[in-house]
Amino acid sequence: MKTIGIRAAPRAVTFAVFDTETREILNVEELQVPAAFAMPDALKYIRSNLLDVLREYGIERAGVRVTESLAQTASIERIQIEGVIQEAFASSSLLSYYVGQISSISRRLGIDRAQFKPLVAGDENPGVENWNDMAKVEREAILCAMGAENA
Repeated sequence: MKTIGIRAAPRAVTFAVFDTETREILNVEELQVPAAFAMPDALKYIRSNLLDVLREYGIERAGVRVTESLAQTASIERIQIEGVIQEAFASSSLLSYYVGQISSISRRLGIDRAQFKPLVAGDENPGVENWNDMAKVEREAILCAMGAENA
């Protein structure tokens, strides 16, 4: 089965595609919103491209890393993008998906919540090749994709 994990930013979406049978990361990529797009067009762009990715890889389960509820500086743009991602999931042929903060992603991975941040920081490796060469948002997307197996 193939899963996807997504980590949104104000003008981009990072996604990771994970194959649960081979335990391999198939792709990690950033979907960058063109600078000329106003927010409505940016949201449409993300939704359309995300649905294409789901179809292209035959994704069955998904997870999206959302803003922590106690975040000191919540980005309205990121929250809007996270909402469009959830709507795209609901409109797709996914078998299941989850919306996760650190605690729920950790639970799906079967790890203690305290282990999540060291994994994202690159201090620990969950067994992924080139883990230390990746950006934090890529690591979060990968962990989200791995957790989606249990969505």
